[in-house]
Amino acid sequence: MYRVIGFRRGLRAAAEYVRSAPGTYVWLLILFLTTVALHHMSPDFEEDFLRQRSTNIHELSQNPVRVLITSAMWIDSGHWLPYAFLYTVFHAQAERWLGTLRWLAVCAAAHVFATLISELALLKAIHDGHAPHSAVNTLDIGVSYALAGVVAVLAYRIAAPWRYPYLAALFAFYTVPLVAGRTFTDFGHFLSVLIGLACYPLVRSRGKAWNPKETLAALWVNVRA
Repeated sequence: MYRVIGFRRGLRAAAEYVRSAPGTYVWLLILFLTTVALHHMSPDFEEDFLRQRSTNIHELSQNPVRVLITSAMWIDSGHWLPYAFLYTVFHAQAERWLGTLRWLAVCAAAHVFATLISELALLKAIHDGHAPHSAVNTLDIGVSYALAGVVAVLAYRIAAPWRYPYLAALFAFYTVPLVAGRTFTDFGHFLSVLIGLACYPLVRSRGKAWNPKETLAALWVNVRA
């Protein structure tokens, strides 16, 4: 009996959590449906299909608005579950804290500006002879720029001094690939972090920052009680 009650409470808590971040879970649902669709495509058709929805230089020059939107609706890896975890840990927390409109503004800013700046850098590299001309058709889809921006803006959710280790880990995670690989995608991820941090004006009125020390103290009191 107690197990049934506990299970129902768990379901209600999960449902409430999902309702508190509607944008996150609608986006996840879209990604689930598009990922299922990809699994039913042949490899050759899938590559052509995704390239037409990619934010590469060619598509941006022809259909910039369309590809900036559609590129955020597909996962080229075909693995949805890791994104379900990451969206729950980061996107849902940011949406609950900022509200749907401000969260969406951070996502859009990181996705759009990091895409445009990194593709301009790639275009310059092509013109300077540092990248092949075929790079104008590079496959570039996914949701990682928006995710990086949201992970960055969440630094403001954490009170100092706990914020600083978070920022150090964040920059290490996105700087090491940039230094080692120096690809335009790595550059885009690093830009997304900077754009997320630049969204500070959106978070100033969102209440007191979370202090892990206070949370641990409250848990300790509950345990002793």
